[in-house]
Amino acid sequence: MLRFLIRRLVVALLVAATVMTLAFVMTRLSGDLAISIAGPNATQDDIAAVRKAYGLDRPVLTQFFDWVGRASMGDLGDSFFFKRRVSELIGERMPVTLALGLTGLVIALLVSLPLGILAAVRENTPLDRFVQVVALLGQAMPSFWLGLLLMIVFGLQLGWLPISGTDSWQSFIMPGVVLAFSAIPALTRLTRAGMIQAMASDYIRTARAKGLSRASILLKHALRNAAIPVVAIAAVQLGFMLGGSIVIEQVFALHGVGFLAWESIAKNDFPVVQAVVLVLAVIYVGLTMLADMLNAVLDPRLRGA
Repeated sequence: MLRFLIRRLVVALLVAATVMTLAFVMTRLSGDLAISIAGPNATQDDIAAVRKAYGLDRPVLTQFFDWVGRASMGDLGDSFFFKRRVSELIGERMPVTLALGLTGLVIALLVSLPLGILAAVRENTPLDRFVQVVALLGQAMPSFWLGLLLMIVFGLQLGWLPISGTDSWQSFIMPGVVLAFSAIPALTRLTRAGMIQAMASDYIRTARAKGLSRASILLKHALRNAAIPVVAIAAVQLGFMLGGSIVIEQVFALHGVGFLAWESIAKNDFPVVQAVVLVLAVIYVGLTMLADMLNAVLDPRLRGA
């Protein structure tokens, strides 16, 4: 088990290093940062002063390793636009993004697991085909379009839910549903495939021969084994939700990390952009490692992988 964890940790560190490099390089490829900070009406002397003040006159590799060293110690720098520590900005906005992502994941699991089980139990029936069509529609539907549709119907016409803000837990329902729609197809198909494979196994036939109830066979025996890949995909989907929340937070005016990233991109506030990319990547890597450990606990065969 220890060797398994060490291998996963090495991979996680390599992924984090790659993300840091890409985040740094992409912000530099967007243009001259000194000109963006100084503004369109700045003189050459103003640009030179900005470049020196923010250390942009140093070699690129020096800037990169300086940022990596400070980021590894928890210092993500200062925001050019907000004039505050980047770590403070992200810390204030992260609870909104985490609440949104967890809401979306819970909704996705509550919908996809029953659908996947029903489709597997009724394989090759109209119910099975209906579930697959629903999964296909969820994968094809643009998230921003679904968000606007929900706002019009449930927010404006029916008045059941707030269309923006974070004043109450109801504010996370519609954006959570939108995020869940993108995850439901993969989770449903994976649950269906896992259940079909599990139901055809020898231990299920043995359980039937012992006279166990259908519910016990499905939930205690088949679902436990079918849930192994679902756990990994659920963690990956949560990472996708956190990273993809920028669109949803913009549509529903939720001031989370995604909204912060959008503001920072619009203002060329590259320290915030770099930090947001890094933090979300670290969370994604951490969730993936957690999924690997849970899978190893559920299936001891994976510990030697």
